[in-house]
Amino acid sequence: MDRTVIICLKSVSKYYRRSQETLRVLDHIDLDIYQGEILALLGPSGCGKTTLLRQIAGFDHRESGSLLMDGHEVVQPEVKRIMIFQDFNQLFPWKTVIQNVVYPLQVNRVGESDTANREIALEYLKLVELTGFEDSYPHQLSGGMKQKAAMARALALKPKVLLMDEPFGSLDALTRIALQNLLLKVWQETGVTIIFVTHDIQEAVILSDRIAVMGRETAGIKKVIPNLLDRPRVVGEAGYSEIYGHVYSLMDINPTK
Repeated sequence: MDRTVIICLKSVSKYYRRSQETLRVLDHIDLDIYQGEILALLGPSGCGKTTLLRQIAGFDHRESGSLLMDGHEVVQPEVKRIMIFQDFNQLFPWKTVIQNVVYPLQVNRVGESDTANREIALEYLKLVELTGFEDSYPHQLSGGMKQKAAMARALALKPKVLLMDEPFGSLDALTRIALQNLLLKVWQETGVTIIFVTHDIQEAVILSDRIAVMGRETAGIKKVIPNLLDRPRVVGEAGYSEIYGHVYSLMDINPTK
């Protein structure tokens, strides 16, 4: 893995104020994210995973700290950081699949012509295995296919960083595995840095190079765990149980009494 730091967080804090109460969501977060890695932000609901991802995306202001990408402060969303959401309805319902992918290319003036933008869109639809569905509308697609289309739309802009907020959380188990494998294929072919939010330990172990375990009580990152398992990874292989158990021990999970 390339050890070049692409994103650097120093003492990043985010609070929410409710009447007389101040809720700490992120409290002095320090984190370096390396170019070309897959980083999992893992933790229970309400621990600040999505809030941290939104900070990296440039969606929200912060109370304190610095967040740099390529040495420049992140203050707003940019094309070099693209977010994919869990919601299946992130596509424009009145546009076909290829129109959904072409639209941001037109807005950002990526291609020199409509024909060039269409060719770019077709390239990335092929990458995510949606060839043949270019003229379908979102309502004609399964949940997994909608997520593939969202991936193609994001990747067509050639971002440096792909941000994913529980992108496979609403899928059935078999489709989730297929999309995880597709994400690894996309990562290997593009070299894009991927930061994804999950509450699924298995997903974090199967996909990531490092796992940042977050907790409710700390309002931050408990520990960043390197994941040195060889790819492709298989549940139950040598070393899998060890890293799974290590991560599990750090999670805010209360045993059933």
